Amino acid sequence: MRNYLLPVIGLWTVCQSSVAVERQTGVDEQSQLPYWQISDQGMSLRLVQRLPAQTRGFFLARGFTAEQAERIAQSCVFQTVFKNVSHDTASPSPLSYDLRDWVVTYAGQPQGMKVREDWAKEWQAEKVSKPVQLAFEWSLYPTQQEYKPGDYNWGMSIFNLMPDAEFDLKIVWRQFGETRHETIEKMKCAADIELPPAEPF
Repeated sequence: MRNYLLPVIGLWTVCQSSVAVERQTGVDEQSQLPYWQISDQGMSLRLVQRLPAQTRGFFLARGFTAEQAERIAQSCVFQTVFKNVSHDTASPSPLSYDLRDWVVTYAGQPQGMKVREDWAKEWQAEKVSKPVQLAFEWSLYPTQQEYKPGDYNWGMSIFNLMPDAEFDLKIVWRQFGETRHETIEKMKCAADIELPPAEPF
């Protein structure tokens, strides 16, 4: 079996608009799956792989058919945690974003993410029940949001790629009176494999 975990944590710093941005990759302590993270003085964003098996089981348990759960599971899902950490600075600032501004580049071709509104059209066309649609909506990371200093949120983000695909992600957000963007290169969708149960603590 191919080793899909990232054995070494990477750390580097770049500057944009005179602001240092720290980037990290490694293995998330809780999930034991690869993550990619960027942060600066005002924000922190972590994206953690989710195995298709995890996503498949999660949505089967919420009333989706096997075909529907498989469609979601095969679409490259990440757990997303986005924080406004500007409360620790001398000039706290709101943070806002719109996932429709983010750009996924795969095999040299740019595309958008698949957000709540895109999925809602599919579920409505397939006459998925309202409670099941609501469970899905609340599981996904919000398409748009504004965070006050100290606020944060988490949820699943869907990149609409096949398992094991490698891609670059351009992230766009607004804070401190400007629109900022950073690109995380060589992110990777989780492979469609099973992990053995974790050892008990």
